Amino acid sequence: MLGSGDLTSNLGGRSEPSPSESTTPRVLTMLSHVIEKLVARNDKLVDGMDKKLDGMSSGLARVGKSLNVFHGVRAPNISILKYLERLYKYTSCSPSCFVVGYVYIDRLTHKHPDSLVISLNVHRLLVTSVMVASKMLDDVHYNNAFYARVGGVSNAELNRLEMEFLFLLDFGVTVSSRVFESYCLHLEKEMMLNGGASQKIERAIVSNAVDDVTEISVEDTQSSSPTQGMD
Repeated sequence: MLGSGDLTSNLGGRSEPSPSESTTPRVLTMLSHVIEKLVARNDKLVDGMDKKLDGMSSGLARVGKSLNVFHGVRAPNISILKYLERLYKYTSCSPSCFVVGYVYIDRLTHKHPDSLVISLNVHRLLVTSVMVASKMLDDVHYNNAFYARVGGVSNAELNRLEMEFLFLLDFGVTVSSRVFESYCLHLEKEMMLNGGASQKIERAIVSNAVDDVTEISVEDTQSSSPTQGMD
């Protein structure tokens, strides 16, 4: 577990970077909806383990240790949607970075299926995954120190999270255009299944993507992708 302070407090204690005036992309709403469902489900799983163990040990300790470095002391007060909007507003990264960041998190949970994305780690996973995606996709991007300032963590902590994230992925950070499109379709489908209007994700050209053989398909998954949150 990280011994650093609350992420929300860190956000409040830092001067604000200059915001971008771009319109918030639709992908942020779609992605936050899917991840919020996943986190809510996994939080219940952890709480259920705690009740079964009857105080003898933490349910969190029983769901895998791969993501421990991403765990905060407490769940931040900022919602997932507001956090994603903050990342987009201040870093000006392309909307595609959020889709690719989601691909990374999905890959990570497939590689480490005993580790759950929960409220204690989701914000750190998001800032790390979006930052790595920006480095892969965007010709111009901010450095780790700026992302740390926006994300509410220290530069040293984000450097550590990035290295841990890359090793957990075995440095598998390339995403083919076919995989990118499949994730876009998945997010769009999830919004429609849950009563949302039919909308399309903004699709920029993923210029640095190459066809790979390590892709993770979202076909045949249910509404709480990544699949580690499934029955």
